[in-house]
Amino acid sequence: MKIWIVGERKDGELRRVTAEMAGKASDLGEVTVLEVTGLERPSPRAAATALAAKAAAESPDLILIGATAAGRDLAARLAAKLGRAYAADCTDLAPAGDALEVRRPMYAGKIRATVTVPLPAVVGIRPNAFPLRSGYALPAPLAVAADPAAEGLSFVRFEAAARRGQRPELAEARVVVSGGRGLKGPEAWTQVEALADVLGAALGASRAVTDAGWRPNEEQVGQTGRTVTPDLYVALGISGAIQHLAGMTSSKVIVAVNKDPDADIFKVCDYGVVGDVFEFLPAFTAAAKAAKAGS
Repeated sequence: MKIWIVGERKDGELRRVTAEMAGKASDLGEVTVLEVTGLERPSPRAAATALAAKAAAESPDLILIGATAAGRDLAARLAAKLGRAYAADCTDLAPAGDALEVRRPMYAGKIRATVTVPLPAVVGIRPNAFPLRSGYALPAPLAVAADPAAEGLSFVRFEAAARRGQRPELAEARVVVSGGRGLKGPEAWTQVEALADVLGAALGASRAVTDAGWRPNEEQVGQTGRTVTPDLYVALGISGAIQHLAGMTSSKVIVAVNKDPDADIFKVCDYGVVGDVFEFLPAFTAAAKAAKAGS
């Protein structure tokens, strides 16, 4: 099987999901890593055109693209241009004769479906779905030149303020510390940030929090926000509405803190603490600091 991995960079470095996909795909066939170049800033429209032209000429059996914000857009556009089957946000894949068998969450994360996808296909892979392959050397990416002028695109440059502490990208973070309405207001987030900094975690939030303006929209986790699959998800003062659970139930370990023993979050967590989040936060942060200092 001829497999293409479409790489994506952040701050000049290939995102971790690129290596995760390549390591997994190496069990299935011949892996080639591609990188779209020639763009001042990411443009799924121009990138899809360039990749579609190359794919039409070389006919890869499978194209894997990380299910990041830009990757989801690119994968759907590319599949449409090629007229190929497309499976989004997958967490596992395996050969199935002349087809591919993938696993993906459906119906707001309520079920995990196994879907047979005919080849050739384009498949989006959720970050953190696969572990990094020990001893696997990622092939050097091959450049695929895109032409934004051919798409009639123009770009406006802007500079975003650096995030405090340079925390990891939410969708790719190995640890996420997330807060909900139980934190009672934006002033409590200094304690949440302190814990996130100790754990090297990204910050997340429930929709109630972002709707209230306590945190920026890009931190929202849930059905209408970001989907995350970290090794550890810490839910602080989050009740566990189904819309929020849809974005985080694939986390490997979930720790929940809520004063309501009947909160829905306790139905999905691995470890639950029934108590005051304002007593838990400083104590847990101090314990995490001590454990880190002793390691």
